[in-house]
Amino acid sequence: MDRLAVVVLAAGKGTRMKSELPKVLHKVCGKAMVEHILFAAQDLNPERSIVVVGYKGEIVKAELESLEVDFAYQKQQLGTGHAVMQVEEFLQDFEGSVLVLCGDTPLLTAETLSNLVEKQQQQGVAAVLTTEVDDPSWYGRIVRDSSGDLVKIVEEEDATPEERQIQEINTGTYCFDSQYLFKALQEIEADNAQGEYYLTDVIEVLTYEGENVAAELAVDSAETLGVNTRRHLATAEKRLRKRVCNKHLAAGVTIIDPENTFIDSEVEIEQDTVIYPYTIIEGATQIGSNCTIGPHSRIIDSQLAAGVEVQNSVIKKAKVGAEVQIGPFAYLRPGTELEAGVKIGDFVEIKKSKVAQRTKIPHLSYVGDAEIGEDVNIGAGTIIANYDGQEKHRTEIGDQAFIGSNSTLIAPLNIGKSAITGAGSVVTKDVAADSLVLGVPATECEINKEDND
Repeated sequence: MDRLAVVVLAAGKGTRMKSELPKVLHKVCGKAMVEHILFAAQDLNPERSIVVVGYKGEIVKAELESLEVDFAYQKQQLGTGHAVMQVEEFLQDFEGSVLVLCGDTPLLTAETLSNLVEKQQQQGVAAVLTTEVDDPSWYGRIVRDSSGDLVKIVEEEDATPEERQIQEINTGTYCFDSQYLFKALQEIEADNAQGEYYLTDVIEVLTYEGENVAAELAVDSAETLGVNTRRHLATAEKRLRKRVCNKHLAAGVTIIDPENTFIDSEVEIEQDTVIYPYTIIEGATQIGSNCTIGPHSRIIDSQLAAGVEVQNSVIKKAKVGAEVQIGPFAYLRPGTELEAGVKIGDFVEIKKSKVAQRTKIPHLSYVGDAEIGEDVNIGAGTIIANYDGQEKHRTEIGDQAFIGSNSTLIAPLNIGKSAITGAGSVVTKDVAADSLVLGVPATECEINKEDND
């Protein structure tokens, strides 16, 4: 493949989306539409990528700041041709192919884009990506001659009855030789009802001047979907999620019911993990091998090691070690870290806390801003009261401690190694190692070692 630059059109508001958010920032499988098309194009190794922004352009720019792209501003949205005019200054010294993409086409694949670029570089000064649909109404029709070469693109309102029967349509994705593109842009005019400059007019200029314009047919018409409404967004979401599930199935992940499992595009899952129905896995989540996830679980931006079991629970921005059991109905909030072999049972909520190996928090407990040692048992109904109405405070619990059922631990607090709190105790002061406290407020008691032997 010869030299390549990519231009992504992302300036429009998207009126039909009924949203204040720029259309291209609406998410599909956890990632903005414009990011999907940029990532697909990056697989072609372009020398430069330029995003044309307009409506709330600073928001679009902020969303894409981690990517290696430049930004051109279209202050007035005067059509697709006018949008491409804004990038000419970025490509003044560039000689090669310019791939022009719409920021609202999240389903296009790198393979399809590569085929389009190769078509242009091998057969003409421009190439149009086309597809065939059952109902071509309101799309520009692709008119070919008897040899199969593209003659023109005719819009619905200008088409003859015969041309309206054509099912091959223009998808709005193009590849141009840069020298011909910017020369032709100087010749188009906004002499239409909308007063806009259309990129399709560039095709008309080139064909009128006798230049060869090729057409590359996308076999899967669903891939070319342009998202203009919430219904389109839902359709794109469903199709991309199916593609994501198929990728994981092929990699050795068992998904019991792909139609009712929702996995974002950046999620990583290792082989022999089983995903049960109605599970939602979002963001940059990583799941190790031999895990069992779901049903009815939601995992967001979290890391789960091998052999983890999650039932009917929510995990958000947490780190989970190997062979941990979670749920049912547990809630791990941001900042939670569970080491290997931990058990978190039903109706347990953990926030910004670290729980060491083999510790058990079986049920009906709240743990916030705490560090809990190894082999600790937290009895049912235990509450770590970490907030005094103004500030959050830390609690530390040593290895092998035993926290009795319905204990309330008032932070800041330090409970020593192998310490015990009696059931129902309200602990307001530090507890020494190997000691027993009980009562309201809890006080230290002697441990009858003979009774324990």
